[in-house]
Amino acid sequence: MSAHSTTGTMSEMSAVRRDDQARLIMARCDELASHSSMDGGIERVYLSPEHAQVDALAAQWMAEAGLATWRDASGSRVGRLEGDRPGLPALILGSHLDTVPDAGRYDGILGVLLEIEVARRIGASGARLPFALETYAFHEEEGVRFGATLLCSRALAGTWNDDLWQLHDAQGVSLRQAFSDFGLCPERIGEAAKKPAEVIGYLEAHIEQGPALEAAGLPLGVVTSIAGARRFEITITGEARHAGGTPYPRRRDALVGAAEAVAAVERIGQQQDVIATVGQLRVEPGAVNIVPGEAVFSLDLRAETDEARDRAWDLIHEEFEAICRRRGLTLDINQIHQAHGVGCAPALMDAIGAGITQATAATEPPMRMWSRAGHDAMAVADLCEVAMLFVRCHDGISHAPDESVLTEDVAVALDAYEAAIWQVAEHYRRRQGA
Repeated sequence: MSAHSTTGTMSEMSAVRRDDQARLIMARCDELASHSSMDGGIERVYLSPEHAQVDALAAQWMAEAGLATWRDASGSRVGRLEGDRPGLPALILGSHLDTVPDAGRYDGILGVLLEIEVARRIGASGARLPFALETYAFHEEEGVRFGATLLCSRALAGTWNDDLWQLHDAQGVSLRQAFSDFGLCPERIGEAAKKPAEVIGYLEAHIEQGPALEAAGLPLGVVTSIAGARRFEITITGEARHAGGTPYPRRRDALVGAAEAVAAVERIGQQQDVIATVGQLRVEPGAVNIVPGEAVFSLDLRAETDEARDRAWDLIHEEFEAICRRRGLTLDINQIHQAHGVGCAPALMDAIGAGITQATAATEPPMRMWSRAGHDAMAVADLCEVAMLFVRCHDGISHAPDESVLTEDVAVALDAYEAAIWQVAEHYRRRQGA
């Protein structure tokens, strides 16, 4: 990449124009928030009417940005800007438009809108990249409807598992039926996959979903790795008996055992410096005057490395067994999800870091951090090298209506994202010997 390609395109984009783009992105986040299946809040799930509505908007905005656009076989919206010549491998920019229930308006959504506006900038610059640029608006990153995460990005990476067709939503609709109802063909899902030779890398912009950037007074950060999670359903079984007639020595109280287990999860998580969360708890029979006979709770476990996460699980598992032995309870463990952690590619991280430095005129290296949340980049890593740009969010709040970002941070993120792409282009040209 020549000096003109890096700084010339950036200088041609005035601060006023950049700020206009940032305000446009914020307004579009608000517009997307109006497409929801939930009264008084935001919820959009995979292959729903709301999915179709925001897909249509993404198609419109990608086309307006000068991109050729289509919907792939998984339901993702894709845009493409050609490089020096048609048919070149692509640098993929991606994020997601689906949400959790009662969501904020920036998780995933901000990344999709940033990639569209960055592609618009590059297309309007007059300079051409040595590769194509593709923008992806994924769905079912969150796993809300069918309980399986990263479905569209897994389809892109070619790791779709046909067992997924057996999944059903809460209404009993199978994934296969939902595909057909949406106008997609289950038998063509393989067409969503890219070949490694068709891709040079993947970049994703996302809100941090944590407080580190705000605490440091920084708008942007470089992601070093993405935590792999293990999720369990834990069942502790005792004996349901009359609360009034059963003395303490005779009780096998499943809820008291579960409460002790939950406290152990927090203690071990803190001691081992991993993230261990119990987010669900169900008690049976659930009557006020019955000693609980069964307690079922979730465990979400994640860490900077898979090794640290798995060491913590071994300790937690041992503690669960000890609690149940001591209290005369039985323990059943069902692992319902496992995802390996993903390290970001050094060259792509360096490109994002250089982009942040250029956009912020910082004299110190940008903050580097590991992502405690999962992202589409985890699935795409099975296809190609990945890296991520984090954008500050207020108080680290995410997956909640109070999710918030600053317009000025969005403006800086636009500059950094574009500069990172030109840095990737420079590295790619050198590697190709051009």
